[in-house]
Amino acid sequence: MRAVVQTGYGSPEDVLRLAEVDEPVPGDGEVLVRVRAASVHVDVWHVVTGRPYVLRLMGSGVRRPKRSIPGTDLAGQVESAGRNATRFQPGDAVFGEVARTQWQNGGTFAEYSVVPQEALALKPDDVTFEQAASVPTSGGIALNCLRLGRLSAGRNVLVNGAGGAVGSIAVQAARAEGARVTGVDHGEKLEMIRWLGADHVIDYTREDFTRGGERYDLILDVASTLSLGDCKRALTPDGLYVMVGHDHFGEASGRVLGSLPRMLGLVARGRFDHHLPAPDLRMPARGDTVATLRALLDAGSLTPLVGRTFPLGEVPAALRSLQEGRVLGRIVINP
Repeated sequence: MRAVVQTGYGSPEDVLRLAEVDEPVPGDGEVLVRVRAASVHVDVWHVVTGRPYVLRLMGSGVRRPKRSIPGTDLAGQVESAGRNATRFQPGDAVFGEVARTQWQNGGTFAEYSVVPQEALALKPDDVTFEQAASVPTSGGIALNCLRLGRLSAGRNVLVNGAGGAVGSIAVQAARAEGARVTGVDHGEKLEMIRWLGADHVIDYTREDFTRGGERYDLILDVASTLSLGDCKRALTPDGLYVMVGHDHFGEASGRVLGSLPRMLGLVARGRFDHHLPAPDLRMPARGDTVATLRALLDAGSLTPLVGRTFPLGEVPAALRSLQEGRVLGRIVINP
């Protein structure tokens, strides 16, 4: 089969190549999926470039990635099942997240990929493969952050970076829960954010929401450009600030640790500052997360916007396009 192979860490143009490799064989509890679409997102860029360096110690591999085929999210059709894999039948249209952590290659930039059955859900009929492939990793991050922020109906929520992969899902998930949502991003993305369902939008180049009169029950800082001190001016007395930890492709923090020191600092302060969520290292099971995302997709509460697709041979160009940030909507690979 054809697949993108990563030979080391570095610039995507230097370390990625299209090659013929053996088709994977599903093991116990796994299914073989014919990949119809695979998403391009920031965590894929991190694992390809190996930056920040600390992620290599978090499961990816020290000198080179342990798994040579990049990609974590997919949508496609079940081809066959391994032993004890009984949840899906050949021909079922499915989607999900392959890698067990976001710091590893999952093997989805290929014509076929092996996936644990618990990481998959049936794709709703009226959702395209491209749309379904674009939600697992980003959707999992968005849902977990909203959980930490104690999202509930009637809450006043602000999403900073609402036009990106995680932010766009957070806006829609919060609206589906009955929250009032304000989306903050660059002016050229505001129309898209309104289309996603935001009640109010703010162009951060023209307005500093922390100095306005509005108060929020949750500020979700997807872009990770805000300070807790500034956000406290815009929080309700019991409001929460939750930061995702966007590294801005290595520009916002060091090559070695990235945003990890800031994230750990906020976690430590969460024991004493009531505007931060209490430390909680629990992560929902992948099966629960993909089931929630499927329910949102099936209900029409989540409509991913695919901005551009690339063929399998142009993954380096797709990652470059992601880094440039000019595409409105998600970037997807079609093997």
